[in-house]
Amino acid sequence: MHTKKVGGVKAQLLQAIKLIVITGTLLLYMLPFFLIIINSFKSKKTIIRTPLKLIDPDGLSFHNYVEAFKQMDFLKAFGNSLIITCVSLLFIVLFAALAAYYFAREDTKASKICFAAIVAAMVIPFQTLMIPLISIYGAQLNILNRRSTLIFLYIGFGMALAIFIYHGFIRSSIPRSLEEASIIDGCNRYQTFFLIVFPLLKPTTATLIVLDVFWLWNDYLLPSLILVKKELFTLPLSTYSFYGTYSNDLGKIMAGLVLTILPVIIVFLILQRQIIDGVVAGAVKS
Repeated sequence: MHTKKVGGVKAQLLQAIKLIVITGTLLLYMLPFFLIIINSFKSKKTIIRTPLKLIDPDGLSFHNYVEAFKQMDFLKAFGNSLIITCVSLLFIVLFAALAAYYFAREDTKASKICFAAIVAAMVIPFQTLMIPLISIYGAQLNILNRRSTLIFLYIGFGMALAIFIYHGFIRSSIPRSLEEASIIDGCNRYQTFFLIVFPLLKPTTATLIVLDVFWLWNDYLLPSLILVKKELFTLPLSTYSFYGTYSNDLGKIMAGLVLTILPVIIVFLILQRQIIDGVVAGAVKS
């Protein structure tokens, strides 16, 4: 009895320590985001003098948000980000699911080599391809300053990870017997995929949507290389208008950042229930 009681106390103590460590890590991780929110309601003077103060001495003010909304041309930038993100995401999900289904079901040497090459492409840093790509698309093809060019590049860079995740889910969670039964019922291969297989990929698709929305919506580097005209700017690019040569309008910067990240937070909250299930299911086997 004494041994069990000691063991129970140790377990509770260990659990309490884990909770403290996790809570502390969460607070440390969320601190920058919290500072951005509270400082977005302050004047520039107050931000510089007392950045950790919760409320401006003059009270809460939405002036930064109003000015940021106007200066960013928020609706235009939001529309550009929405079009680029949605179209890129649509093609990534569709093409990656089709390709992964082919690689998972075609047990040939060619399909294995192609799948291995696609997965290997994930380790290539974008920075190594950045200059050659811009040189080709700009100097040779002259197709910069187009949303379609940016979408095309996003599809290419996003396919590898999407195929890898879909491939693992199909191999581990979708039995061939379902497809064989659909073929017996008269479905061709495309009907089998879109009517039987693709609906079963919903958890993985939700996970990919969240991951890719975070990436596509918040990306700054690639749009800054492709898009130069202000009317084509995405939200991350439009926030750069608050940075001056000799000074930065900190209040507007904070407000602009909050306006930029708010849509992806909403997407995450909507799809959070399916994220963990999709990641685990897609990573069990490959």
